[in-house]
This record gives sequence, structure tokens and C-alpha cells, in this order.
Amino acid sequence: MKTLQLSFLLLASSIGLHAQEQSKVSLKRQDSLSTITLEEVQLTGIRAKENTPVTFTNVTQKEIASRNLGQDIPILLNYLPAVVTTSDAGAGIGYTGIRVRGSDATRVNVTLNGIPYNDAESQGTFWVNLPDFASSVEQIQLQRGVGTSTNGAAAFGASLNVETAGVQPKAFTSLSSSIGSFNTLKNTFQFSTGMLNDHFSFSGRLSKINSEGYVDRAASHLDAYFFQAAFQDENTLIKALFFGGHEITYQSWYGVDAQTLASDRTYNPAGEIYDNNGNRSGFYENQVDDYTQDHYQLHWDEKINSFWSASLGLNYTYGRGFYEEYNDLWYDQNIGFGGNTSFNYLQLKPIDLGETTLENTENTSQKWLDNDYYVMTLGLNYQTVQTTINFGGLYSRYIGDHFGNLLWGQMLGNTQPNHRFYENQGIKTEASFFVKATQNLTPQLTGFLDLQVRGIDYSVDGTISGPQAFKVEDQFTFFNPKAGLTYRLSQKQNLYFSYAKAQREPNRTDYENGNPKPEKLNDFEFGWRMKNEKTQVQANLYWMEYQDQLVLTGALDEVGAPIRQNVGESRRVGLEVDATIQLATQWLWKPNLALSSNQNLDFYFKRDGILQSLGKTQLAFSPNVVAGNALVFAPSTGFQIGVLSKYVGKQYMGNIDSENSTLAAYFVSDINAVFIWQPNKWVKEIQWTTMINNIFNLKYESNGYFYTYDDDFSNPGQTLTIEGAGYYPQAGIHFLSGLTITF
Repeated sequence: MKTLQLSFLLLASSIGLHAQEQSKVSLKRQDSLSTITLEEVQLTGIRAKENTPVTFTNVTQKEIASRNLGQDIPILLNYLPAVVTTSDAGAGIGYTGIRVRGSDATRVNVTLNGIPYNDAESQGTFWVNLPDFASSVEQIQLQRGVGTSTNGAAAFGASLNVETAGVQPKAFTSLSSSIGSFNTLKNTFQFSTGMLNDHFSFSGRLSKINSEGYVDRAASHLDAYFFQAAFQDENTLIKALFFGGHEITYQSWYGVDAQTLASDRTYNPAGEIYDNNGNRSGFYENQVDDYTQDHYQLHWDEKINSFWSASLGLNYTYGRGFYEEYNDLWYDQNIGFGGNTSFNYLQLKPIDLGETTLENTENTSQKWLDNDYYVMTLGLNYQTVQTTINFGGLYSRYIGDHFGNLLWGQMLGNTQPNHRFYENQGIKTEASFFVKATQNLTPQLTGFLDLQVRGIDYSVDGTISGPQAFKVEDQFTFFNPKAGLTYRLSQKQNLYFSYAKAQREPNRTDYENGNPKPEKLNDFEFGWRMKNEKTQVQANLYWMEYQDQLVLTGALDEVGAPIRQNVGESRRVGLEVDATIQLATQWLWKPNLALSSNQNLDFYFKRDGILQSLGKTQLAFSPNVVAGNALVFAPSTGFQIGVLSKYVGKQYMGNIDSENSTLAAYFVSDINAVFIWQPNKWVKEIQWTTMINNIFNLKYESNGYFYTYDDDFSNPGQTLTIEGAGYYPQAGIHFLSGLTITF
């Protein structure tokens, strides 16, 4: 590794010297250079461009706005190539998830203005903590595969770069309200002062979303804010951002089994209360997830001269909250067997009552996460006609306190209120650096080189619920090189080829469930892009070779987090095609198709007590066919209506190709209509938007879980492997409709 790092530093130095030589030559022709605005400089180091040899899709604010009626960002990205989304509550509000090329959200790198958003420990992204964030987004870029180096954990399925709203040149105020099925109501207030004294601007947003959800009691109560202050002159852009949200959602991560799905598909078992005879007597009213997250960002972009620009980003994120749970004694002793009603689990001493000793009690507990996340990013960018060089660096530190409080118990003796029954702290420090160079080698050929070094130090100390001691001391140094070529066939077409290596560390849940190893990926991409006045097409082939991939097993832990395991060698190979075609003046067609093969190459499984080689098996949650389609009719500039469709092929929820673990293929279509009216100078614009989702009222499940366990008791001396599955049903036909008035 030291040799690799030394080689990296030498190469970076040589690139820097080359840049100086290019600068001397380019001074003679600086008048011919295109000017990079400060808005673009801010994120130019991590975003892909047309001549970057990676596979990506850009989504603009206008495209987002046409369907932004309260659903989370993953749902708004549902129709992109190779994307599969899901919603715990069944209607896109609350906890939502996204998978790209079969990789779940923990493997999709997400940045907000270049700042990592993935949780440092779990590596997941929880959009429910930023309600209505789409209303403050300027542009989103989805890079599929490893992509280019970015900040935070390496991308193993995709990277999602989110840029928030830029400086608004004109003042405005807007009020938005939308209503929909399941008593959904969203209200948003936005404003901008425009440019004050040609240098300053202030803007902001307040949002509130309430929805009961499709699943029983899967209610969401969401509040959010976004404020931005900016200073800009010819060479400087400074932006201070304050944004965040507070969510209270009734838990709906339990899913339902096949029998319940057939008889009562909206049933939610969360918070069940039973009497001593096993009869359900009700539900606990406050079985909720309650979390607040605040983000403070400062971005400074400086144009040094015609060739050089620099950027500095500072971030502090403060998150705190809990999920509250009623632990029923009868359920725990007869169905769940989790042990969370035992005194040992709660770290209480048994209570002697005469000849009886109490060792279990019904109880209500809160499991807390209180965390701080500090980030600094640095960027230095150099550009001439022939050469672009981007330097980027990151330093971050995460401190997360995990603890459990006992709120109530039926029999607790002298136990004090808020008795703490476990406590641990996770600390994660990361430092990374990348250098990227894009060089025009000939008039037709462009070379790309991207080198990144990441260093991670992760430690945990304390106890987790059980009680169990939990201690982690791990350090990693990863060298992730990437390189590629782009060949311009004509002004309208190009070919690209790239190789990228990615390595990433396990997450907290991986450590809780075993002794995980870091995973490695070699990603090969070959693509073709074509763009003219009426047609834009991108087609690409990919070959992704994994070593020690941490694949989803299908099982969940007690808080609904996916359990993963290292599987040795695995592979994803695929073809992706997407297009935007202007069929006629009033008709626009946007189809996409992703075909793939996703396999464990030599999978072992212990069935009925005997370890068996299953050979090649399908990777969990990896459909071989994913297709999207949008057909839009726009008879005028003020009105458009579109039909959007999504097909997701059959999936296995486990890795053993069991038919008990399948999610059936589904094909869902939506209708989206937008009407825009510009009445007068006082009211700048009125926009009415309607979404009718799942217009054919299909009953389908977009997510689920699968588990196995060994039964050693039913037949003494014989082990029998039992399989089980759960499903997350999605809503049938439902609607959202909203009105936005801009002054």
C-alpha cells in the first residue's frame, strides 16, 4: 500500500507540473476559453461531464418540479435507468429506499453540495429526515457504477450528487399546497430576495407534510426548513446554508407474511398488544420513529484567474432521536423470542416476591441515536482548452452515541425512570484525497485519469441491547484508481471506455452480525452517446467483478436494517439504454431499459445442518430486467400530460434461489399532468400539478425480506432448515394534486 501511495503522489506531482506547462501555453489563447461560472465551479470536481467516460444521467429542477407533491427524492427518481424504489408506508412518503443496478442505498454514495449525506456508520441515506428537500434542489446527477471519485464512501452501485438551489437573480415568493390519498397534505412556503446591491441574496423554504400512509397506522408527520444566504461578485461566491427536518413516523418496517398479505395486505403488526391468553387487545399508540436532523454548510468558491479556481466546504450535521417500542410479554415468549422483555436484556436484577422470582416484564423502551458529523472539503480546479485537472480533499469526523432508555415496565421494582440498559459510542474519522485529469490527446480522443486515496479509522466501544459487549477497532487505507478514454465520432456522437476500482469498509450492522471484511470492485464500462436537436441516446455495457461483496441476505435486524454477509466472488453484467426522443412538436418520448445478470459465483449455504455448494446463484434484490418509459404530450407551453411506466422483473430476496424468497415482477403506470398560467405582473405564475399513481390499481410488492433458521427441537437429532419471508405492499391507485402560486 505504501508503494501505491508513493506512486500516486509522484503521479499527482507530474500532473501538477504538466498543468503549469499547459498554463504557459494557454495564456496565449485565453480569449478562446469558455468562462466557467462560479455556480459551476462549486461542484465541478465531482460531477461528470459529456467527455467523462462514465455512465450518468442528469435530472433538472424543472423535471423534479413536475412531480414534486410531497414524495421523497428516491420516488421522484424512480423512472431513471436501472433504478428500483420502494416505500415502507406504501405511498412514497415516510421511509423510502432506492436501489441502482441491484445495489441498495448503503452502496449508493450521496452528496449534498459535495458533502457526504450517507450516515457514516450505517452508510444508509434517510430522506425522511429531509422532508420536501426536492423543493430546494437545483440539479441531481446519478452516476451508475463506480463513477468518478467523490466525497465519502465509495460507490458500489451508483453515486447521487445533489446540488441545492443556486443564487436567484430575481425576488419571488411562492406558496404551494397539495392534497392526496391517505389524507396526505403538503404545504410549502418559499422566498428569495433576489440580488441585493448586486452582491447579496437570501432565500428560504418552510415545509410541512402529513400523511396516514397506505399501510395501517403508517402515518408520517414531517417538518422541514431550508435557508440560504449568499454573497457573490465577479470572482467570489460564498454561501451559508441551514437546512434540516423533524420526522415522526409510526413504524412500518415490519412488513407482513404471505398469508396476511393475501387476507389483509395493509395490516401493520407494529405495536401489537396481547393479553395473557394471546388475544390481540390493541396497538401501542406511540410506536414511532422520532428524529431531528440539522445541517449547517458554508461554501466558498474563488476564481483565482482564467485557469484556476478553488473551493472550500464546511459542514456540521447534528442528528438526534429515537424509536419507541412497546415490548409485549406474551408475544416475546410465544412468537418473537427476542428476549426484550427479560430482566437480563434490560439489565435489571430479578425481583423476589415470596417464592416467586420475577425475571420478565412488559415494557416500553426508547433506543436513541445522538450524533455529530463534521466535514471539511477542499477543491482546486484548473482548466484550459486542452486540459482539466481537479484536486479534491476531505476530512470528516463522526461521533455517534447509541443508548437505550427504559420508559415503563409493568413490574420494575425500584428501577429509576429512564433506566439506561445499554450504551455505546461509535467514532469514525476519514481523510481522502483525489486528483482527476482530463486531457485532449488528439482532436478526437480525450483521456481521463482519476486517482483517490481514502483512509478510515472506525471504533466502537460499549454495549448493545442484549446486553452484549460491542467493540470495534478497525483501520483501512484504500487506493481507488480510475481511467478511461472518450472518442469523438462526430460533433454529435462519442464512445467511451473506463475502468474503475472501488474498495469500501463494512458498516456498523455488518460488525454487529459478524466479522466482516472490506469489499472490492472492478468496474468496466463501455458506452455510446449521441445527441442532436431531436434525439438524445445513451447506451452502455458494464462488467462489475466483486470480491468479498457484502450482499444482502434478505434478513433484517430488529430495527429493520438489512443484514449483509461477505460472499467471496460475485458479478454483475448488464446493458443499459436510455433515450429522449422528440417524436413531433407536441410529443416527447423517454424510454429506458436495463438488462443484467447478477450472480454469486460460488455460493455456500448450510441446509439441514450440512454445508452445501450451490454454485452460481442470483444476487438478492437484483432483477434481471428493469425498464422505464415516459410519453409526454405538450400541446402548449402551459400544459402537458404524460404517462409514466415502470417494469421491474422477478427478484429473489435471498441468495439461495428459493422460490419462497421471490418478489413477483410488476408493471406500474402513472399519469402526470401540469398546467401553468401566468396571469399578470402581480401573480407571476400559477402551476397546477396532478399525479395519479398506479392507474391500473395493481397489487404489488416492491420490497421484502427473507430469512432461514435451523429447527433442532421438533425432531431430536435432526436439523431442519426453515424458510420465511415478509413483504412490503405498495398502494393501489392513488392521487396527489397540488397548486403553486408564485408572486
